[in-house]
Amino acid sequence: MNFDDKINELNIELPEAKAPVGSYEATKISGKLLYVSGQISINSNGELIKGKVGKDLTTDDAYKAAERCGLSIVAQVKKACNGDLSKVKSCIKLTGFVNSTEDYTEQPKVINGASDLIASIFGNAGMHTRAAVSTNSLPLGVSVEVDAIFELN
Repeated sequence: MNFDDKINELNIELPEAKAPVGSYEATKISGKLLYVSGQISINSNGELIKGKVGKDLTTDDAYKAAERCGLSIVAQVKKACNGDLSKVKSCIKLTGFVNSTEDYTEQPKVINGASDLIASIFGNAGMHTRAAVSTNSLPLGVSVEVDAIFELN
């Protein structure tokens, strides 16, 4: 099964791949590597998912926010590959940032939202290395941001 078929089978609707809002590129290909800039947590209505995890959001809420970041990553990958996800060989790495309280320690559980989404679409090719990092704030007050590196065929 190809990756687009898997997206359809899972009944996933990818969001629009957003243009960058600063002095950077949304994606960049170098050799066979595709770098995807950090994707922030935005719900299906296009609203920012904001707040501190451990105070304003539960781990489950933040997992869903990270999942939304994963959807945006896949949308960016698809755009960078001119709509052809068969160009993806594998997901190399995700780096997840969690806007969390000082005593919050479940960042890996939060970033599983993005990891699980990527693995559900890309299967073995979606298994990646990862970092899950706590931060005291993120742009626009969002709860989660995730960036990615993919290898292309």
